[in-house]
Amino acid sequence: MRLTKYGHACVRLEDGDRALVIDPGVYSEPAALAGATAVLITHEHADHVDVDLLATNPALTVYTHPALAAQLGAVAVEVGDTFTAAGFTVRVVGGVHAEIVDGLPGCPNVGYIVDGVYHPGDALFVPAEPVDTLLVPASGPWVKLGEVIEFTRAVRPARAFPIHDVNLSARGLESFDDWLTETAGTDYSRIPLGNSVDLTSR
Repeated sequence: MRLTKYGHACVRLEDGDRALVIDPGVYSEPAALAGATAVLITHEHADHVDVDLLATNPALTVYTHPALAAQLGAVAVEVGDTFTAAGFTVRVVGGVHAEIVDGLPGCPNVGYIVDGVYHPGDALFVPAEPVDTLLVPASGPWVKLGEVIEFTRAVRPARAFPIHDVNLSARGLESFDDWLTETAGTDYSRIPLGNSVDLTSR
């Protein structure tokens, strides 16, 4: 299985002719959707879902939580569901966006475990099942570095790659990578924008 990193929180999973995209938002590239047949959306914020971009790709099957599914014309999925998308097995976990302040934003957020790859969206929910590959949120108004390190340690993946990183400068990215490499307790590395890794060979 091949994992490709696109802008911010967007990733693409491919296996043979199967292609699945998670969270193509306004900071990610339209090319992420080329040839894909299914999209998973964690929550309603524009950095995770570009509504206009999805509208230009009507052949896509989009999956998201019930509160957003009607707006997008998507398939509604809920925490605890297991389903197949683009030939991949998907498990829905989590449920709520991490708090920024005063209970905000207070919206649903679902994470997805796709054949062992975990995309948590905007939350640090630790699933009960084992995770091979963790996509680690690197920045945002709802998260701090120490929480990310503790989250990664709690999930205990075999490897981890950062996402949700558009708000960090080059120096900030370097600092985040240094901390995770030294303290997260897993095989951590950054996938350059637009590049891919072969998860089966690691």
